[in-house]
Amino acid sequence: MVKKLEDLRVYKIAEELADRIWFICIKWGVFARATVGRQFVRAVDSIGANIAEGYGRYHYKENLVFLYYARGSLEETKFWLSRSYRRKLITEKEFKELDTTFEEFAPQLNAYINSIGKALNAQ
Repeated sequence: MVKKLEDLRVYKIAEELADRIWFICIKWGVFARATVGRQFVRAVDSIGANIAEGYGRYHYKENLVFLYYARGSLEETKFWLSRSYRRKLITEKEFKELDTTFEEFAPQLNAYINSIGKALNAQ
């Protein structure tokens, strides 16, 4: 049983992804940071923030709501990744690496969502 938020694998990965995106976007020019970068960082930060908020809720049902928000934020993040690549803010190599990472993360987040759903149904 996980006792601390920081022990959750999905939370750790979400933090790592958020930091990776931050350090990419912070290097962009003013206009790119203010438009795409700001949205990209907010979306990726929201994944971990929603995992954390759900974890802090007392009931599994409330936790699930925030995990669904986290999954939505993951999809939004993938949108901004695509925009970043198409607008030539990141290289093809960066795009492929990040896209693969997000695609590998999605099933892990879904597995966590399913585990909370099973815990809810077991009550």
